[in-house]
Amino acid sequence: MNKDLIQKVLKFRNERNWEQFHNPKDLAISLSLEASELLENFQWKTNEEAIEENSENIKDELADVLIYSILLAEKLDLNIEDIIENKLEKNSQKYSVEKAFNSKKKYTDL
Repeated sequence: MNKDLIQKVLKFRNERNWEQFHNPKDLAISLSLEASELLENFQWKTNEEAIEENSENIKDELADVLIYSILLAEKLDLNIEDIIENKLEKNSQKYSVEKAFNSKKKYTDL
C-alpha cells in the first residue's frame, strides 16, 4: 500500500487529535458501520441501478471503509501489505485455480 496515502490518513487523524478515540474495538465497529452504509447503496437495486444512481456515495463509503481499515491496521501495528499477501496465500491454498476456476462455491464445497 502506498506509504504516502497511509501517512495522509494518519496526518488527518492526528491534526484533529482523534487518535485518543481510536481503539481497536471502536475502529472495528466504525469499519462495520461504514461497510453497512456502503451496502445501503445497493439495497433493492440492481448493480447497474445502484452504480448509476449512487456512484459518488459508493466512492465515499468505500473510502470510509478503507480509511478505517488503515487506521485499524495502524493501531494493531499490522503491515497492510504483509497481511494481504498472507491472506492471499491462505486463499490460494483454499481456492486452487484447478478447483475454483469459474466457480462461486465456497472452498469447503469444491
